[in-house]
Amino acid sequence: MDYKKTNAASSTITRNMTELSEEVGNVYESVVIMAKRSNQIAVELKSELNKKLQEFASYTDNLEEVFENREQIEISKYYERLPKPSLIAVEEFINGEIYYRNPAKEVQAED
Repeated sequence: MDYKKTNAASSTITRNMTELSEEVGNVYESVVIMAKRSNQIAVELKSELNKKLQEFASYTDNLEEVFENREQIEISKYYERLPKPSLIAVEEFINGEIYYRNPAKEVQAED
């Protein structure tokens, strides 16, 4: 997914937890689903950023590097301005874009 085009807020918004838990039926389960999705998003964003910054990797230190790496600084600033992974995960959960399942509940339903 392209996280750069997400409609997630860039700052924290107070949410009604009962509304968030309506779909799952349990507040804690809803929070765990969003937390796990947030971790997935964070890993994806970090690996994407590392790939882009790897292009600028240099193993020698000199004064010219500081002035030449403006692109690297711009890339880093761009990723800092993106919404936090937790905010993206909450937005996805509210929009119903997260697939989740609970194996424990599936086993109970079979019995």
